[in-house]
Amino acid sequence: MIRNWTKAALLGLALSTALVSVAEAAGVLTIGRREDGTTFDPIATAQNTDFWVFSNVFDVLVRVDKKGANLMPGIAESWDVSADALTYTFHLRDAKFSDGSALTSEDVAYSLTRIRDSELSLWSDSYKIIADMQTPDAKTLVVTLSGPSAPFLSTLAMPGASIVSKAAMEAMGEEAFAEKPVGSGAFMVDQWLRGDRVILKKNPNYWEADKVSLDGVEWISIPDDNTRMLAVQAGELDSAIFVPFSRVAELQKDPNLTVVIDPSTREDHLLLNHEHPPLDNPKVREAFDLAIDKQAIVETVLFGQGEVANSYIPKGALYHSDDNGARGFDAAKAKALLAEAGAEGITVNYVVNAGNEVDEQIAVLLQQQLATVGITANLQKVDPSQTWDMLVNGDYDLSVMYWTNDILDPDQKTTFVLGHDVNMNYMTRYKNDTVKQLVADARLEMDATKRAAMYGEIQKLAKADTHWIDLYYSPYISVTRKGVENFGQNPLGRFFLEETVKTY
Repeated sequence: MIRNWTKAALLGLALSTALVSVAEAAGVLTIGRREDGTTFDPIATAQNTDFWVFSNVFDVLVRVDKKGANLMPGIAESWDVSADALTYTFHLRDAKFSDGSALTSEDVAYSLTRIRDSELSLWSDSYKIIADMQTPDAKTLVVTLSGPSAPFLSTLAMPGASIVSKAAMEAMGEEAFAEKPVGSGAFMVDQWLRGDRVILKKNPNYWEADKVSLDGVEWISIPDDNTRMLAVQAGELDSAIFVPFSRVAELQKDPNLTVVIDPSTREDHLLLNHEHPPLDNPKVREAFDLAIDKQAIVETVLFGQGEVANSYIPKGALYHSDDNGARGFDAAKAKALLAEAGAEGITVNYVVNAGNEVDEQIAVLLQQQLATVGITANLQKVDPSQTWDMLVNGDYDLSVMYWTNDILDPDQKTTFVLGHDVNMNYMTRYKNDTVKQLVADARLEMDATKRAAMYGEIQKLAKADTHWIDLYYSPYISVTRKGVENFGQNPLGRFFLEETVKTY
């Protein structure tokens, strides 16, 4: 998930010589990020490090606005929905791919078929509702659903549902396409230097190319948070994301910088591997939840830049419920539950993303809190490029991860986290057939009041089972040099780099 860029040399001359020529290039915006990407195949990833780049390399049928509140036209400039909510007719705008070829309804149908049917797809369950697609002409796509689907339009705005060129994918093959794709977004991939940077250049064939100010964008992987901040302060980067909470006040005082704090749908949580005893025991998982003082995390690690999370659905997001049985901090009750479960004095393996300042601070704090109830957490610091595979393979007991919503509707995250899909409930291996059925039913319920009640019940059941431990909600925090304008994210994480301006 994260690949090492360089080592200690980044702190000195090597960083300066590697970056300064790029930062001075007119119209090229350099962005420091923690991790390198994993793929440019939209259907084959669930990681923000990929999705946030996809949003400006590919386009989607339907977009989400800058406030993260409403759907708006994308490749589809308009659409009609039948009275029975089973047939959607999309009218496509005149658009081209980065290779100059026309984007047609056949490309859209091909892209949606891949995300629904391909073995590579991490999102297939959300698109099984598509029963049929017809392309009566190059600019019209008719989608027929097997049943009404409340989140359907929202799912089309997810970066995973980005439109790819059918001709390019078939000519190049999936593996080659995933390295250097053909999309229809504001920028196109020039080079991907694995472990270092993704170099994008302006796409002259983008349907709104005349509105794009930047000549290019470079996403540069710098895993160490402090090194990344130093690079911006020194003028060696134009911008950086994932600003450590501990650095916000200091950076805000720098007259050469702008700290951008955007509302987000980010929720950090502690994953628990339900297949590893004694975490397969719900009483033990509940004890872990009770043993963790989440407010202490907000105060000491986040420096107040956030709030305690009480549900996997973020506050302010559709169908969030505060009435879900969230537990407070109670070390005494945690001890009692461990004793009742015969799990006193247990030891667990806690996988930590090395170089991530916040993850490392949380790990130390949680280790101390768990120790007070008799749980020993062995911290295993791992290069973040390895973390995802460890979660997939089940080589962990605990690990802090985070999620930001990719669509407005809660179905996507709910399916990924609780719907028993191909992702093993976000690698927790959690299983509850009642929850699984509720997730499926809620996707089909068109009555908003009934649907809200269903999501309220899902949140209660998941919390009762301690499917994972909700930790905190926090904003997106990034930093730029003065002279970078219109840089930031909407609540779903999308960067509108087609609107960003660099004035130096």
